Amino acid sequence: MNKNSHNISFKEAQTDCVCVNDESIVQHSSPEKKQETLNFDIYVERPPIESVCYETLLHPGSLIRIKAPSLMGKTYLVTRVLTQVAQQKNYRTVSLSFKLAERNIHFASLNKFLRWLCTNLSRDLGLPNELDEYWDEEGIGSKVSCTTYFEEYLLPQAENPLVLCLDDVDLLFPYPEIYEDFFGLLRSWYEKARSRKIWKKLRLVIVHSTDVYIRLNINQSPFNVGLPIELSEFTSTQVQDFAVQHGLKLDADMIEQLMIIVGGHPYLLELAFTYLKSHPHITLEQLLTEVNIETGIYGYHLREHWLNLQQRSELAEAFKKVILSTSSVQLEPMLAYQLHSIGLVKFSGNTVEPRCHLYRQYFQLLYYISPKMAIKSLPRLH
Repeated sequence: MNKNSHNISFKEAQTDCVCVNDESIVQHSSPEKKQETLNFDIYVERPPIESVCYETLLHPGSLIRIKAPSLMGKTYLVTRVLTQVAQQKNYRTVSLSFKLAERNIHFASLNKFLRWLCTNLSRDLGLPNELDEYWDEEGIGSKVSCTTYFEEYLLPQAENPLVLCLDDVDLLFPYPEIYEDFFGLLRSWYEKARSRKIWKKLRLVIVHSTDVYIRLNINQSPFNVGLPIELSEFTSTQVQDFAVQHGLKLDADMIEQLMIIVGGHPYLLELAFTYLKSHPHITLEQLLTEVNIETGIYGYHLREHWLNLQQRSELAEAFKKVILSTSSVQLEPMLAYQLHSIGLVKFSGNTVEPRCHLYRQYFQLLYYISPKMAIKSLPRLH
C-alpha cells in the first residue's frame, strides 16, 4: 500500500483500500423530473483524504484508485483534487467518463475503444487529432499504437505532468475482449514510469463503482498498485456541516432523525437539505412526517431504482431477499457487487443489507403488494 495511506486505512485486510467520507451534491428541482446540477461551492471537508490524493499526484508515475457506489461523491473528490494540482502546480488534467462512449460503437473492439480514448484526450487537451500519423493497427497493433500516441505526441506537448482521470471504468467489465488488454495497458504505463522519463509525466486516477470482480493477471492489473481509496457515508458531524453549508440550523436530534431514514447517504441528504432550503416554511420534522415517499422528494430516485431492477430479474430477486430479511444476507458475489455498485446495499462482512431505512421501507411495500397498488398507498415517512 502507498506509504501515504497507512494512517487512514480501514479494513485493509479485507478491502485493500482507504475508507474515507465524501459527499455528492446533486439538486433535484422537482421530484418528478430529474435535473442534476453539480454545486461545487458546497463541499464537506474530510481530511486527510484530499491532501493524501494531492500529494500522491505529485509523485512521478503515480496512480490512484477511487471506489464508491453511485451518488457517493466520486466526481466531487476528483474535481477538487484535479483543480488543486492544475491551479497550484500547473498540471494538465483530463477527466474522461466511460459513460460518454457509445457501447455499440466504441466498445465493439479494442481498436475502436482506444481510438475513442485518444481522440477525446486530444480534444480535451486542445490538441489536433493526429491519430492517423501514429496509428497502425495492422502493423504494430492498437495497444502499441495507443502507447506511441501517448509517448510521442500527448506527453511531450508540455513539460508539465498530465493527470488522466478515467471515470466509470467498471462499464468495461462486461467486455473481456476490451478490458483484459486495456487494463493491462494501464498497468504497463504505470510500470514504464519506473524506468522511462517521459512516462513519469503521466499520473493516473481510476474511478469505479464496484469491487473488481473480473479476472485479471495480477501482474497486468492496475487494481493492485497505487493508492486505493474507498468513499464511505457521512458521519453525523459531517452531516451537520453539510446542513450548515446549506444555510440550515439543525440540532443534533434533528440530524439523528434524518439519519435514521437515509443514513449518511450524501445524495439523499442533499435532496432533503435542498428542499428545506427552498421551502423555508417546511421544517425537518414536517418533511419526515408529512412527505409521502412516492410523491415526495425521494419519489423519482426510488422509482428509478425500482424500474432499473425490473429490467434485471436476477438482480431484483437478489434484492428482494435482502429487503424481506430481518438480518443481513449472503448473496452470490457478482449480485452483491452489482447491488452495492448502484447503491442499494452496503456490506457487512461477507453479507449485505439495505443501505438505509428509506430503501427498506419503500421496497418492502413494493415486494409485499403489487407495484400498481404501491404507487397509490405508499406510507408516509415517520
